Amino acid sequence: MFDLTPEHQLPYPDSHHPHAAPAPHALLSPVLGLLGTWHGRGQGEYPTLPADFTYAQEVTFSHDGRPFLRYEARAWLLDADGAPLRPAARESGWWRLQPEGRVEALVTQPTGIAEISVGHAADGTVDLSTHEVALTPTAKEVTATRRRYTLTDDGTLTFTHDLAAVGRPLQHHLSARLRREDRAAPDA
Repeated sequence: MFDLTPEHQLPYPDSHHPHAAPAPHALLSPVLGLLGTWHGRGQGEYPTLPADFTYAQEVTFSHDGRPFLRYEARAWLLDADGAPLRPAARESGWWRLQPEGRVEALVTQPTGIAEISVGHAADGTVDLSTHEVALTPTAKEVTATRRRYTLTDDGTLTFTHDLAAVGRPLQHHLSARLRREDRAAPDA
C-alpha cells in the first residue's frame, strides 16, 4: 500500500516553475512562461446576455515533466465595487505540446461542454481555435471558440476568448489581464 503521510510526498509532483523539479520536457519550451498561477480581472459580453459584466479570474498552468501542461481556470462575477458576487466559469484540461510549437488542448467545463482545440505557441503567445466541441444533452449549444494567451513585456498575461454559441457566430466574449502569483522561485 502506498503511504501518503506528510513524510511521504507524492512521487511525481506537478511543477509550477520552469526551474523546479521535475524538469520540463523540451517540447514545453514555447509555453514555459505560462507556468504558475495567475490572477486578475476581466470584462465579458455576449449578445444573449442581459448586460456586460466584470469578473475575477485565476488560471494555473503546471507540468509533471511530460510534454503537456495541466490547465485549470475559474472565475467569479464581481459587483460594481469589485466584490465577488458568485462563482462563474470553471474549467480544466490539458495542453499537449507538439513539435514546432503546435498545441492540442482538451478543456472541459462542468456545464457539460468539452472542447478540443488546436493552435500554435510562439513568441509568448498561444492561439487556440476549436477543432471539435462535444456537449452533454443539457448543455448550451457551443459550436466554436478561440482563445489567445499573450505574455507582455511587463509580465502580464492577457487572455481573450471568442465564442460561437446559441446560434450566434464567433465573436468576442471575454478579455482579462492577469498577473502571476508572487511566489519566490524555488531553488534550482
